[in-house]
Amino acid sequence: MRGDAASFAAVAELLRAAVNAHVTPAAVIDVGRASGLHFQFATGALTYAVDAPPCTTATVFDLASLTKVIATTALAMRATEHDTRWLDRRVVDIVPEWRGADRATVTLRHLLEHASGLPAHVKLFEVAHDRREFLARIAECPLAYAPRTASAYSDLGFIVLGFVLESTLGAPLDRLFESVASRLDGPIGFNPASSTTSAIAPTEFDPWRGRLLQGEVHDENAAALGGVAGHAGLFGTARAVGSFGETVLRTFTEDTWLSRRETMAMFASRSTVPESSRALGWDTMLPTSSCGTHMSLGAIGHTGFTGTSLWVDPANDVYVVLLTNRVHPTRVGEGIQALRRSVHDAVMAALG
Repeated sequence: MRGDAASFAAVAELLRAAVNAHVTPAAVIDVGRASGLHFQFATGALTYAVDAPPCTTATVFDLASLTKVIATTALAMRATEHDTRWLDRRVVDIVPEWRGADRATVTLRHLLEHASGLPAHVKLFEVAHDRREFLARIAECPLAYAPRTASAYSDLGFIVLGFVLESTLGAPLDRLFESVASRLDGPIGFNPASSTTSAIAPTEFDPWRGRLLQGEVHDENAAALGGVAGHAGLFGTARAVGSFGETVLRTFTEDTWLSRRETMAMFASRSTVPESSRALGWDTMLPTSSCGTHMSLGAIGHTGFTGTSLWVDPANDVYVVLLTNRVHPTRVGEGIQALRRSVHDAVMAALG
């Protein structure tokens, strides 16, 4: 435990109780302000086995959909800084496979807002095996609704965004992300080296691959894309994610390596799409959000299916990272939603 242990005793106890209740085998929290780390705590073990290695603050987790904000959205901010028209470029003008009158008006902004009309999830890994096949399948996938008439969280849109970033910025996504990772305080990246596997929290035993996943991306579509995708694939420590949250906080008030403050404000602004809580890449605070009830309405955040989350609240000058492997040994389980909300409320209470 690092930081003010007495003030955060309730937070630590919530995480210990979640481990004891088998909500997750392992949990790490990293809390800070724009000025730096304030509190850090790890509990549990990498699995439920009696001889499992303990979880520590150095444990690496499959970050799942935190990839959407830490990698894809961060790189989209960079692209926007280089080309002020980038957000409003039509997908069809970049992706030749993107054809059809129903999607002709879809822009990169719509993909970031989860308002393109694409459905939430399709098991493309069952029929597609590389970038070309994924693009072709997504381009012909029937839209679930007319673009920008609604918002539906979509992995498919972020897969396309990953391909677009590679095309417009001129390098593979994992190479592009290196410029972000090098600024963060701790290991983070795609496809971790096999030599680090023992320090990575396992996810589930995957029937599709026929093995326990440890150091391999949990998401099947990302796996079919070689572990590098715009919607999932990042692995990292809580400290690495926390240092990203710290940078986001600072970027609300000053220009940073991430972007200018004006760009940060634009990406954090809630969409005008009807009944949407989405900003550009990020989600925003609602009474039902995973960040609990005490963050400000200006808070932005994201969750990951494996049991991860990052919330940033500029009004209260706080970020909160919660990393778990709640999908071990299986994705069937309950308790992570309630845990997230109670932990964030306890953090805000500890900070006063």
